[in-house]
Amino acid sequence: MGAELGHSAHRFYSIQSFSPSFSRLFPDTRTNGNGCCSLSPRCPLVRVGRQCCAHPLVPRYRYRNFRTFTSPRLAQFSCLALDTSGEIVCAGSRDSFQVFVWSMQSGRLLDVLDGHEGPVSGLSFSPTQGLLASASWDKTVKLWDMQDSWKTKETFRLSADGLAVSFRPDGGELAVATLDGHITLWDHARAAQTGSIEGQHDLHSGRRELDKVTARHSAKSRAYSTLCYSADGGWVLAGGQSRYVCIYNVKEQILVKSFEISCNLSLDAMEEFLDRRKMTEFGSVALIDEGAGEEGVALPLPGVKKGDMSLRHFKPEIRVTCLRFSPTGRSWAATTTEGLLIFSLDGAVVFDPYDLDEEVTPVSVRRALRRGEFTVAIVMAFRLNEDKLTLEVLEGVPHTDIGVVCSTLPPLYVEKLLSFMAVTLETSRHLEFFLSWAEQLLSLHGHKLKARSVELLPAIQSLQRSIQRHYDTVSKLCEWNRYNMRYTLALAQQRGLKRSAETDTDTEAETGSNGDSDTPSTSGDQLMEASD
Repeated sequence: MGAELGHSAHRFYSIQSFSPSFSRLFPDTRTNGNGCCSLSPRCPLVRVGRQCCAHPLVPRYRYRNFRTFTSPRLAQFSCLALDTSGEIVCAGSRDSFQVFVWSMQSGRLLDVLDGHEGPVSGLSFSPTQGLLASASWDKTVKLWDMQDSWKTKETFRLSADGLAVSFRPDGGELAVATLDGHITLWDHARAAQTGSIEGQHDLHSGRRELDKVTARHSAKSRAYSTLCYSADGGWVLAGGQSRYVCIYNVKEQILVKSFEISCNLSLDAMEEFLDRRKMTEFGSVALIDEGAGEEGVALPLPGVKKGDMSLRHFKPEIRVTCLRFSPTGRSWAATTTEGLLIFSLDGAVVFDPYDLDEEVTPVSVRRALRRGEFTVAIVMAFRLNEDKLTLEVLEGVPHTDIGVVCSTLPPLYVEKLLSFMAVTLETSRHLEFFLSWAEQLLSLHGHKLKARSVELLPAIQSLQRSIQRHYDTVSKLCEWNRYNMRYTLALAQQRGLKRSAETDTDTEAETGSNGDSDTPSTSGDQLMEASD
């Protein structure tokens, strides 16, 4: 942990690894290594057997299954995908060759997509359009249009069986991994193939104990089973039946770096050559039945590895099951046989100043801030590259001077301030203040930032995600307040009507009592007049 795993251009560090048992996280599930997982903005979904279960993330491993998605008939799910809004859940079937579509809110089955002639091995939603891409063993990739009743929009023919599919973050390109070890790139708008990466020789797979061929020949049957684009779409991560994760440059279509995920020799397919100490005159020790020749032990059936079926020891094979890049492009994660591995460009918090000289100190930064030289203070704070000091300077700028300060910032520090704003806005409570900063930066320097949109895409996405999260929180609070106000007004009106009704009733009662009292006196006067 903490070992340098990168090269001169990109230095990724393995900052953390997790290997908890799956039964500890989800004690009610048994996956046997065939489960798949997908994350949405609201919850993760885990495919187990013939059901899809939704579990909300809560602290201290307290997971709760709040939704279970079932198919109308028995089906073995092999892949899972969620749309960007987290409202649609799709699962591909291995035996019925269908794609099932559910609603996250209601858990109701919305549609069943037919069209593939082989098991569905990969699903991916377009981040910008209502498209679902499905890869299958029938050597095709189909695009399904969500907005047009899930009709097939396009079908791409592959050179081999499709294993994995992934959209670029901007939705303009599609990457497909096939069984022959190639990664093909497609422009789905023009229905044309834009490139191909031959990655079969980059897997560097080892020799399994039960293999009767060398590792060089067994690598011909290996392929990538998971793909992932970087945040800017310029790189592709690929992993599969190997102890290496490869990162490719999309434009040049060449291998940039291979990351070795494990050195654990207790796993299978880790060594290129078999150990001679485990070789006998009959072959490898792993190929010899331990119960053969003993009395009272029945001969094993053809294809059975062990004669004693109660012996449940097995040697797991090293492989990568899933890869994901972070939205900022600074780190990526891999789920492997060893557990969850996280690689990052930021190995630790280090002092990394920019264009520093003797005059740039925290004291001089605060002195410039007190004098009202806000632009100078911001530039000096970024040159020191201390987040706490930069935040102190930004919060010290008056709200009325934000536009003037943004207009006088150099272009280089505009990009740095925008990236810093995207990170700070996630945890800060000064929403209006920092939103004013973001608005002024994008309004005054938008035409210059557009020329570097590819480099700034991770920061823009992070800023958009933070604003959307705060918008959802504040909008819910405002709706709740509006509901309480309407309820209070309705209750007040109802009490006012009730009070007026009670007043009318009391008035009528008093009028009736006065009429009754006048009636006897009138009759008494009449009697007196009659007697006279």
